[in-house]
Amino acid sequence: MKQYFQKIGQHKLFIAFVFLFAYAQSIQIRVWVRNEITSYTFTPEAAIITCASSGFLFFIIHFFIKKWHSTDRFNSGILFKIFGFSLLVYLIAVKSLGFITALIFNTVERNFNKETILQSTLSDLMNGLIYGSFFLAYYYYQKNKANQHQLTLSNNALSESKISQLKQQLNPHFLFNNLNILDQLIDEDKEIASQFLNEFADIYRYVLNASDQKIISIDEEVVFADKYFKLIAHKYGAAYQLEITQNNHEGFIVPLTLQLLIENALQHNLGSHANPVFIQITIADDLFVTNTFRPKRNAKSTSGRALKNLQLQYNLLGKLPVEIQQNDALFSVRIPLIPKLTQC
Repeated sequence: MKQYFQKIGQHKLFIAFVFLFAYAQSIQIRVWVRNEITSYTFTPEAAIITCASSGFLFFIIHFFIKKWHSTDRFNSGILFKIFGFSLLVYLIAVKSLGFITALIFNTVERNFNKETILQSTLSDLMNGLIYGSFFLAYYYYQKNKANQHQLTLSNNALSESKISQLKQQLNPHFLFNNLNILDQLIDEDKEIASQFLNEFADIYRYVLNASDQKIISIDEEVVFADKYFKLIAHKYGAAYQLEITQNNHEGFIVPLTLQLLIENALQHNLGSHANPVFIQITIADDLFVTNTFRPKRNAKSTSGRALKNLQLQYNLLGKLPVEIQQNDALFSVRIPLIPKLTQC
């Protein structure tokens, strides 16, 4: 019984609509038939009876839907079949009930003569068409809404899975690059290597924690990027220089975005103490990362997998465009900041 009332509560707006329509219909018919307005015009018993008979019709339609249209695929032929059989069963049931009632009260001759049957059948048919159409429209609207919700959940789950896979591709890349730096420092200066290892352990904890999140605040990412750049300065010194200008503290970005773009600048551009590569991070309405474009002469050709990975992550979060521009002097990437209200 509790579940029954819960279902009614879920569809209370539709039930209210049906009752209000039936009530307005009863008023209109009474005014049209009697050509006057009295207190009887507004009594609700006709609307209540119409709602009860409509509920019976809804039950019949629902029965045939479950019987003949169990799939989610819409089929107009099956729909007309359901509606037609439902109306036929409804009319037979209503007339049978009316005949039994007439027998009980001995009013068969009055209620089942040719003229009365024709008028009542036409009235019942019109009501069946009207209220049955209401139910079918509402039923398939709710079904489509549920399907869309399920599709959204499935797409979100798929997107989260893909994002997780993309992050898993980046983490080993981050780890191996820094282990290579550590290996080089061990040969050059064990004390600096020990300092590097401690700093790297602290930073890698951030990497592991951030990997569990789809987006992260721009402030956290800036702090991490600054620490990361100081870490890699152990290897490159002043050959690469970083400047961060932050005019916006409200946005969110994909974790490790700044680290990936800094690493991209280091990997593909040749810097020296005499002629350093400048990396500029500017945070305003969007995030801009620009670096001096000075490609390494003997660098191996790459597929740009890291940048494509980043673009895919932003695309999965809501088709957010990552713009990449390059000229003879500069390489620039624009990242859209994700507003706080739309964070996932």
